[in-house]
Amino acid sequence: MSPTPDTPTPAALPALILASSSAYRRELLARLHLPFTVDVPDIDESPLPGESPAATALRLARAKAAAVAARHPGSLVIGSDQVATLDGRQIGKPGHHAAALAQLQSMRGRDVVFHTALCLWDGRNGSCDVQDIRTVVAFRDLPDAELDAYLRIEQPYDCAGSAKNEGLGIAILDRIDSTDPTALTGLPLIALTGMLRRAGVPFFTHP
Repeated sequence: MSPTPDTPTPAALPALILASSSAYRRELLARLHLPFTVDVPDIDESPLPGESPAATALRLARAKAAAVAARHPGSLVIGSDQVATLDGRQIGKPGHHAAALAQLQSMRGRDVVFHTALCLWDGRNGSCDVQDIRTVVAFRDLPDAELDAYLRIEQPYDCAGSAKNEGLGIAILDRIDSTDPTALTGLPLIALTGMLRRAGVPFFTHP
């Protein structure tokens, strides 16, 4: 069957590029069964003075996409960034065991808000589709021994919030409230598929 006039052929579709060094985001994007490549942006990810967590995440998602889009004219580039907050204070990646344990101790029995920002940069016309997906995560009130044991098993030192919800970290969480179940892992696929559809990318085509 020939493609309909309003359905782009694979050859006509722009290249899809993920602007990220994250293995988690690569795995999530692969679920969509779309061909894509990865290009790692090189930007300063520090928050600006007085910047809200949501604003930081949105700015960095856009900056990542823009940096990679500049190297690949005409492509569709996906940028994403996540900022975790407790009482309005940003929580970064712990980097090592002691910092991760301190994070979990501060969050036990509490709600932590994760802002996962997404940007789809369309290099064909320079447009930028951006969205912030907010996820509220309730952490269980667990003793130090359990938190320490979890960290030694999974070693989630590259994760803001020190817990991998897609792994054993789910056992230290009490509740996850979000409109997009993959947002907490780092790439909100419901929001992304909507953006890609608006950009003319088909997901289901007839042979």
